[in-house]
Amino acid sequence: MVRKRGSLILCGAFLFVACNGLLLLFLWGRTPIGRFGGGGGAEPGGREEWGVAKIKGGGTNLAGDVIRLAEEVESELETQKELLKQIQSHRSLWEKRKGMGKRQTDGGKVENEEGHKPPPQLSAVPPKDDSENKDQSQEENTPELIITAVQDPKVDTKLDNEIKELTDYTKLEVTVISPQVVIPILVIACDRVTVKRSLDKLIQYRPSAELYPIIVSQDCGHAETAQVIGSYGSQVTHISQPDLSDIRVRPEHRKFQGYYKIARHYRWALNQVFNTLSHSTVVIVEDDLEVAPDFFEYFRALHPILTSDPTLWCVSAWNDNGREGLVDPGKADLLYRTDFFPGLGWMLLKDIWAELEPKWPTAFWDDWMRHPEQRKERSCIRPEISRTMTFGRKGVSLGQFFDQYLRYIKLNTDFVPFTKQDLSYLMKENFDVNFVKQVYSAPLIKVEELQQRGGLAGTGPYRVQYSSRDNFKVLARNLGVMDDLKSGVPRAGYRGVVSFLSRGRRVFLTPPEGWTKYDVSWS
Repeated sequence: MVRKRGSLILCGAFLFVACNGLLLLFLWGRTPIGRFGGGGGAEPGGREEWGVAKIKGGGTNLAGDVIRLAEEVESELETQKELLKQIQSHRSLWEKRKGMGKRQTDGGKVENEEGHKPPPQLSAVPPKDDSENKDQSQEENTPELIITAVQDPKVDTKLDNEIKELTDYTKLEVTVISPQVVIPILVIACDRVTVKRSLDKLIQYRPSAELYPIIVSQDCGHAETAQVIGSYGSQVTHISQPDLSDIRVRPEHRKFQGYYKIARHYRWALNQVFNTLSHSTVVIVEDDLEVAPDFFEYFRALHPILTSDPTLWCVSAWNDNGREGLVDPGKADLLYRTDFFPGLGWMLLKDIWAELEPKWPTAFWDDWMRHPEQRKERSCIRPEISRTMTFGRKGVSLGQFFDQYLRYIKLNTDFVPFTKQDLSYLMKENFDVNFVKQVYSAPLIKVEELQQRGGLAGTGPYRVQYSSRDNFKVLARNLGVMDDLKSGVPRAGYRGVVSFLSRGRRVFLTPPEGWTKYDVSWS
């Protein structure tokens, strides 16, 4: 727009010079505009006005005409001079706008004429540079610079109507609109017609179909499930995994055929989201998960944390120890880092998928994600109270853990405005210092003290310490938390610490102080 205005100013200047030339030619070549006779000059009272004497015979006074012509030209030049000043002031104003816009585009701070910095509306945490993986959704969401002109009532201008709109404004306010990243929801489906329950909640709580497109990827070729998915019409995008063939496996793994097909489906579906549909991020849920009211708010708020902290590689909606009685119902906004990959509603970035896809396993993909070779000492974010719950007892796992743990997971019911909170405490450099201090400053107690009525005062926190794999398992069972370890990492654990409630008291199940790394033999 600035370039267009500049072109208009140059055209105006050219027309100004041309018009003046034509005016001079016209005035010089025209017939005398006034004669002196008995009645006076060119205008009433011409003799007195021009200050010249009457010439005998009523002939033309050449000297008078020249003087008159000179004064008319002088008057016209004064008018044109004022117009030039207006054009010049215009040009300065637009050059100032152009300069401010350029500085903002280059990453500089924008200040208005009084030196005040306008508050940019940007995410609290800057995103990582993803120049190698620019995609369609990122290009469409490039930050937009909006310049708003504010009228200054103190300025008294007398300009042409054609340029009055521009010169009536002297103060500039600059607002930066941060982009809204599109976060698609990938629903992994097979042969459960109860996918309707999952889709109903996703659509009910979804704040925007444009920002959160729902992609249902179906395997298995189950006609009834396909019909249920198709009934949602344009509210969802239905894609089908084309390879429905059995996978050749070792004889002892024939009973695990379902796990092989799930891994194949995940790989195909994620390639569709990232490579075919060109999204930069995705939240993966399965067809037996129900989501909480703030499910979308949770992932929207944590997306900038995930993209900014290289020590993170996922955000999960799930707490493995999220059973009623083990979580604090009054702390729905409490979030943690965890070294254990939770799954069950999780966010993944395109650059992490580019790292994982070439070596994606043929089966048991979730346990494979928990191996040190994939985790690379990176962590995930998880909530105190889960934002998903599973209602699918039927599946390839044949109900493993469902009756004992999963069916009792508490689903959050209160909406937490995470996007309005400062979540920078989850960045590793902030979280580790505070977490370690809080954990190891808690009084060290024995598990029996927790189980005795009246043995402890207050709500904690308290610390129970384990010293070996077997010791951890015994304590975990006594305290009611999950006791399995994957490559030495306990479920929901961070730096070996598992946080939960026991009889209304905050408890940390911890390794000895000075912990440095996991023992992969603890599996």
